[in-house]
Amino acid sequence: QVELVESGGGLVQAGGSLRLSCPSDRTFSHYPMGWFRQSPRKEREFDAAISWSGDSTYYADSVKCRFTISRDNVENMGFLQMNGLKPEDTAVYYCNTGHILDDTYSPNYWGQGTQVTVSS
Repeated sequence: QVELVESGGGLVQAGGSLRLSCPSDRTFSHYPMGWFRQSPRKEREFDAAISWSGDSTYYADSVKCRFTISRDNVENMGFLQMNGLKPEDTAVYYCNTGHILDDTYSPNYWGQGTQVTVSS
């Protein structure tokens, strides 16, 4: 089990920015991590993932050039910098750790989520 606790969500106007953080435990540095979102009445959607070393990153087309995933393996923390936010980005955002196979990220352990609301 990997401990993950998201923070940094909130209410922001369209075009604004938020930085989500995901502190974890000492096992964090061993795993790739990712961020997903879930909007009301929709399935959870992939946003971004990063390899355990931070050398490789992966993004959904909808967030490329707007969101940046990063990690600090010394502090055991993951981040999602979100710029140019749109109302359709409103969702609960979850961080997770998992594995990457053939450039596809699959999550295993999830945090409890943090709400992001973007007003128009």
